[in-house]
Amino acid sequence: MRIADLDLLVIPGWRDSEPEHWQSRWQARMSTARRVSQPDFDAPHRDVWAKNIADAVLAATRPVVFIAHSVGVLAAIEATAVLTALGPRAQNVIGAYLVAPPADSVAAATTPLASFAGMHHSALPFPSVLVASRSDPFCAYDEAESLAQRWGSELVDAGDAGHLNVASGHGPWPEGLLRLAAFLKSLDR
Repeated sequence: MRIADLDLLVIPGWRDSEPEHWQSRWQARMSTARRVSQPDFDAPHRDVWAKNIADAVLAATRPVVFIAHSVGVLAAIEATAVLTALGPRAQNVIGAYLVAPPADSVAAATTPLASFAGMHHSALPFPSVLVASRSDPFCAYDEAESLAQRWGSELVDAGDAGHLNVASGHGPWPEGLLRLAAFLKSLDR
């Protein structure tokens, strides 16, 4: 699908995505991308974040694709469960591009993220890609493989790329943008 035909919901993780982060850069370049704002990016809460994402989906005027990073991935997964419970009128999400989700053990051990522990759901009702790094300090690659399998996501191995954020050298992240473009094109089928 073309970007112009979609509402791209950018879903940052804990502490938001700074201006140099690939999510912020992509949002600035894509006319139909908008960030899902949260009341407190420093103190994420699963139910609050999921509701805000679900509200953004319900307000969308075109089919929705999630572009989520880190804890934003877990919030998008939870929002999907909220939307599914609302029934067919809420089924406007057609895909998800999920990058560097934290492992359940990391969420459980990190006080601000504790509400996200133990909430991984079963297969998503739409196509998804999970991009994972073999050197992500917040999620071992085998755990990312398990998440991708549970969610029915295509797993993309990003190599030794850290947490796929500015600190790991992924400001613009052109490889990720090319992969997103291929994913969006695949949604035409």
